[in-house]
Amino acid sequence: MHVHALGWAALAAVILTMITIDVVGHVRVPHVPSMREAAWWSVAYVAMAVVFGGVVWAVWGHPYGSAYFAGYLTEKALSVDNLFVFVIMMSTFRVPRRYQQEVLLAGVVIALVLRLLFILAGAALVENFSFVFYFFGAWLLWTALSQAREGVSEPGTHEEGEYEPSQLVRALARVVPMTDGYVGGKVLHRHAGRTLVTPMLLVIIAIGTTDVMFAMDSIPAIYSWTTEPYLVFAANAFSLLGLRQLYFLIDGLLDRLVYLHYGLAVILGFIGLKLVNHALHTNEVPFVNGGRPWHVVPEPGIGASLCLIVVTMLVTVLASLTVGRRRARRDADQAPQPGPVTSTPA
Repeated sequence: MHVHALGWAALAAVILTMITIDVVGHVRVPHVPSMREAAWWSVAYVAMAVVFGGVVWAVWGHPYGSAYFAGYLTEKALSVDNLFVFVIMMSTFRVPRRYQQEVLLAGVVIALVLRLLFILAGAALVENFSFVFYFFGAWLLWTALSQAREGVSEPGTHEEGEYEPSQLVRALARVVPMTDGYVGGKVLHRHAGRTLVTPMLLVIIAIGTTDVMFAMDSIPAIYSWTTEPYLVFAANAFSLLGLRQLYFLIDGLLDRLVYLHYGLAVILGFIGLKLVNHALHTNEVPFVNGGRPWHVVPEPGIGASLCLIVVTMLVTVLASLTVGRRRARRDADQAPQPGPVTSTPA
């Protein structure tokens, strides 16, 4: 896939335009988005991603278009797990609700830059060392096992004590003069001739740097669909840019997705096996099949793989919501009923 410099420039222009719209249209005036606003903007972000995928399909053809959509869906599914951590962070740092949009947007911009560096490094590794797919696959299989071990999430279990600020955030808090609390939406505050850092800067750094942890899973996962840095970065960018409104849209539903860990385990496990199988098909490791490609089983097509991801997420969501409704009815039935009201004779 040959991408002209204009292609990269166009992608950068789209991303910068979306960020500018976010800043001017949402973040500049602090407010808590309504469900209606979050829903409409979430649809708009998905539509932008779909339009971009259509352009890729039209310009570079079906294989690259389908690879982009597979990567985007994978990143979107894995990004739901990010939201759990974001909820905990917002609670831990006690970020006022009306300023959470600003925090999320700034964190997403930091995450975009860090992911671009990860993607470029991953592309160099994949191009020069095909055996890296073995490591990517093994890492995703281990991550899938970790997700499965977490099992069923109980509603309300994501307490604020679960989040520990990173070493970078803790170190910054120790050495940089800080305000006692938030000063509007400021990250820096000038007081008594001194420039102080507000907690807003710390939570922005925390969200941006914590995304590196998620990139360790999502970037190897998307390389199972395509090794084209352009498509990998585009899928990551569109999934991350839609994360802010998705946060407000499903914030109240996160604790109801009790089977999310199982769904993510299935997706990550499948992608991990797919990567290992691809590594066998392109094998150059001397002690594996004598350094020759090993076609153990056929590689699954993108269409079948996409179906598996979509079906897994649908089953996960439907099963979680069904169990949630049953629990709500059971709790209502077990709740003590008020006794009859008796009048006292005068």
